[in-house]
Amino acid sequence: MPPRPTLRTLPVLAAGLVVAIAAAVAAVLLSRGDSPPATALPLHAVTRLALPGNNSRFDYESLDSDRKLLFIAHLGAGQVIEVDARANRVVRTIDGLPGVHGVLAVPDRHRVYATATDADQVAIIDEATGKVLHRSPTGAYPDGLAYDPQHGTVWTTNESGGSETVIDADSGTVRGTVAVGGEAGNVAYDPATHRMLVAVQTRNDLAVIDPATLHVTRRIPLPGCDHDHGLTLATADRLAFVACDGNARLLTVDLTTFRVTGTDRVGNEPDVLAYDPAARRLYVASESGWVTTADNHGRHLTVTGRDHLADGAHVVAVDSSTHRSYFPIPHGSTDTPPCSCTGPVHDLPARPGRMGVTVIA
Repeated sequence: MPPRPTLRTLPVLAAGLVVAIAAAVAAVLLSRGDSPPATALPLHAVTRLALPGNNSRFDYESLDSDRKLLFIAHLGAGQVIEVDARANRVVRTIDGLPGVHGVLAVPDRHRVYATATDADQVAIIDEATGKVLHRSPTGAYPDGLAYDPQHGTVWTTNESGGSETVIDADSGTVRGTVAVGGEAGNVAYDPATHRMLVAVQTRNDLAVIDPATLHVTRRIPLPGCDHDHGLTLATADRLAFVACDGNARLLTVDLTTFRVTGTDRVGNEPDVLAYDPAARRLYVASESGWVTTADNHGRHLTVTGRDHLADGAHVVAVDSSTHRSYFPIPHGSTDTPPCSCTGPVHDLPARPGRMGVTVIA
């Protein structure tokens, strides 16, 4: 996530994870001005699960949808929290990951990968035991992660280092480093072309990298974008979605023509994106606590909701088999999630030093 020092270094009181599932509602297209009106999110709250640890910042999360295990990076505590999403219970905490930002579950290998940002390392974790098996050196400020199944590698974005560190997914051996020509945002694997895409924040473009040669083969300009950071793909539709945290814009990029085909206004400082390919729904979580949902019809996005969920609700993961989305939210927020709530949302007592998970359906 982008190192905006005035925001990213501030502690956030982390208290919960909202889990949400889409409800059937009519789509509402928001205006694309500087201050679009709030529109109720098509989400319903289910429950909230208390999490262990102190009241410091969360970062990325990743779901093993087969085993229904959710891994949450608790940045301030230097640990990853593992949650059983079926039973709604905490399985364990995995310590020794200072400043952890990125976390990525790879079910095929029964491994979880996490960036220990303060140590400039990426850790390989046994999913079954929670044991750290290997630590690999990276460049400066490792952040997001992506998995290349064809080459059996994990790519680590070195944000301020302006590069990608490529490690062997089994052994942790560093296979190479790719300079991207500027401050690096998120990275994603495109299974259709077997290429890696990297958001280059200070160039406002996407770098396309051949993982076989570790060379940048193309650059996709992103007109209308300021500081592209968030990135996810709708691979079946050959689309990339890019969040520009400098000007609160979401760009749709056609991966066949390499052109921007749509621009939408989202919450200020958009951060993490999650796409549900079964529901064809995109979730955009922002540092401002605003969440935007948009549906993909005919390779075109229509915004279906945009509202303030809770302060610090800047992280989202989605389970495409259940359509539940997971939002870590801060302890102490008095906001009511903007949805029809079918479960206890504010019944969880406030406990200093505790975090929690709210499930929305």
